[in-house]
Amino acid sequence: MRRFFEPSQDSSGKGRTLKTLVLGLGNPILTDDGVGIHVARALAGRPSRPDVEIAEASLGGLRLLDMAVGYDRLVLVDAIQAEGRAGQVYRLGPNDLRSSLHAASSHDLSLPAALELGRRLGLALPEDGAITIVAVEVEDVLTFGEVCTSQVQAAIPRAVQMVMHVLSDRSPDEKSAGQMTGTWQAE
Repeated sequence: MRRFFEPSQDSSGKGRTLKTLVLGLGNPILTDDGVGIHVARALAGRPSRPDVEIAEASLGGLRLLDMAVGYDRLVLVDAIQAEGRAGQVYRLGPNDLRSSLHAASSHDLSLPAALELGRRLGLALPEDGAITIVAVEVEDVLTFGEVCTSQVQAAIPRAVQMVMHVLSDRSPDEKSAGQMTGTWQAE
């Protein structure tokens, strides 16, 4: 994992630094499905800060819990197919995603269900309000390839910028959780 950016303080004002995990998700050999991993790799190349760790994973549901335990904040970066335009970048909360292609099995759970189960089991997980999902609308998640389609590739810098805004608490008001109808464009 790579550390990133400058420390932020908790809302109590007592100066406790919030421990944050930025987790790029996806399969890097399935064209656009790897966009979360590509964003994480782009972030890892930036200056680091001690309170933020950047990681990559090709998992979901219950398997995410082990990685999220012990963090105050969690930023997930992943592909999404929400019938939008390829390359759109969304900012969502965990309850905005009820199911996914990778959690469509009886052997796994959606993110909200996995978080609820983990909390009931006493795992130290971030609260829902401290979890942000940066999702990139994708075109092709089934073709083998290590390069994203052109629209998704062009969206990677915007997704990186959105993660940076989330980490610095300077995210735009118009992209609050639950709103998937628009896009957020980094300046």
